[in-house]
Amino acid sequence: MKLWVGLGNPGTKYSQNRHNIGFMALDHIAADHGFSPWRSKFQGQICEGVLGGQKVILLKPETYMNRSGQSVGEVMRFFKLTAQDVTVFHDELDLAPSKLRLKSSGGHAGHNGLRSLHEHIGEAYHRVRLGIGHPGHKDRVAAYVLSDFSKADQSWLELMLRGISNGAKALAQDNGAQFQNAVALQTTTPARETAPRRKSHDTAPSPAEAVETPQDSRSPLQKLVDRFR
Repeated sequence: MKLWVGLGNPGTKYSQNRHNIGFMALDHIAADHGFSPWRSKFQGQICEGVLGGQKVILLKPETYMNRSGQSVGEVMRFFKLTAQDVTVFHDELDLAPSKLRLKSSGGHAGHNGLRSLHEHIGEAYHRVRLGIGHPGHKDRVAAYVLSDFSKADQSWLELMLRGISNGAKALAQDNGAQFQNAVALQTTTPARETAPRRKSHDTAPSPAEAVETPQDSRSPLQKLVDRFR
């Protein structure tokens, strides 16, 4: 059994915030893969399903970001899970928008949700780091993560979430490379043709058009005689 946790803040006020991309990822997985309806339990919203032959529990803590570990700890104790069974989907300032990376263990880098998880379950859990970009200065971070994704963000965001859902079975089977490839297939724009197209008047002539017409070397008198033959 695996526990996948999306980090975010509860309520419609925060639903489209950059900080809530973890919630968004789980919502896509649940909707696309026939998971059970969400229900309130363990200080969060929870649902269950099967991915790649593995039973997976999805959890969206409703304790607010800085107390996420409380909810996760309750679920782990109830199902007798270890930190190695847990994968956390969270926003990542140090990755460009639409970029995704996997990580196991390590520090929390100041992320309040991860800090809470460290306090309650230790650091030996897995992470799916979802790039949202950085506002440019640390003083702007709080306002940035608690603001909604812009209209310009919607195209890459939808593709990224679709890729996560497409690769969910591979992730459940611990195939991180295949999971990341599924996301990359959605978010990487195919290289466009860079060579300039020919204009209509620059079109190369066909072989027939390229054949030169032989010059008429007959004299005027010979041309006149030939006309009346």
